[in-house]
Amino acid sequence: MTSNIERHVIFGHQSVRDAFIKLEDMKVDPILIVADENMKLIGSLTDGDLRRGFINGLTILNHTIKDYILPDPLFIYQDELYKADISSLRNLNFLVIPIVNRDMTIVGVLNLTQIQTLLPVDVVIMAGGRGQRLMPLTAHTPKPMLPVGFKPILEHNVDRLIKFGIKNICISVNYLADSIISYFGDGSRKGISIKYVFEDKPMGTMGSVKLCSQLDHDYILVMNSDLLTTIDYESFFQAFIKSGADMAVATTGYQVDIPYGVLEVSSNNFVNSLKEKPRYTYYSNAGIYLMKRQLLTLVPDGQFYNVTDLMDTLLKYGKSIISFPILGYWLDIGKPEDYAKAQEDVKYINLG
Repeated sequence: MTSNIERHVIFGHQSVRDAFIKLEDMKVDPILIVADENMKLIGSLTDGDLRRGFINGLTILNHTIKDYILPDPLFIYQDELYKADISSLRNLNFLVIPIVNRDMTIVGVLNLTQIQTLLPVDVVIMAGGRGQRLMPLTAHTPKPMLPVGFKPILEHNVDRLIKFGIKNICISVNYLADSIISYFGDGSRKGISIKYVFEDKPMGTMGSVKLCSQLDHDYILVMNSDLLTTIDYESFFQAFIKSGADMAVATTGYQVDIPYGVLEVSSNNFVNSLKEKPRYTYYSNAGIYLMKRQLLTLVPDGQFYNVTDLMDTLLKYGKSIISFPILGYWLDIGKPEDYAKAQEDVKYINLG
């Protein structure tokens, strides 16, 4: 949000010329949020407001913008951010909305040209593996930092999460961790918060998730870092909430074509049916999960505990898990041929 504050906020004492200069750089979202010297919200300003001011006789470029602003703009309280109806706001053509605390101090700017929605989830990304099958590419570069197109695999995933309003990410690191940490830092460059956990010993997916202590939301999205996907995280989240399940697993279809006629035979060898060259579709684990935060109480402290261990535990205790088929692009970059495919695919798909 910091970058949006710097981009969109202008102070009431600044000049019309200053406003025109800021608006000149905005093609898709030419809206300014006006603050007083204490960063309290006092209005909004567009080039249309400036034009109307000129029509009304305000023609001095060095004049302050106070006489041009639209007072009482729409805003969202910070503590109600995730209650906002993003679809309705977009349908009403609201694109840039100030976020304020209860004393009306601007703490952020919601830009609906940059994000699709706001999902109330924390994200944990597994990025500690050695990428042994991709040696020698991973000899000095951790697999999540291998470039695909013009940026690392991990950055493709982080940027897509940001598109869905994700603000809090915890990355589990181990092998060549400094490479990841020095690149992403604390996330402020991208307007988000990134924390890191270090595995002194292998902890498994859920063992690593439990090490992430600073989780703000009731839902956690867990994913592998070596994926490229166009999964719709909003649809994933909505399907999970609507189902009432305890956990959701993103899956990818895997088809098997049988080149012969297949007989279905009873136990006493009578033929029940015949299928000519059938195609069977199986759903494989895609390495992306949504879960209720309270499930972490089922994960033992300080022990190796994989996500499949948690799934077995949930099924044992009668908890529910749903599958969410990924309808778009998905690729697990595990082998050199996968990496080569990713380099070609990224030319034609939009991962953002």
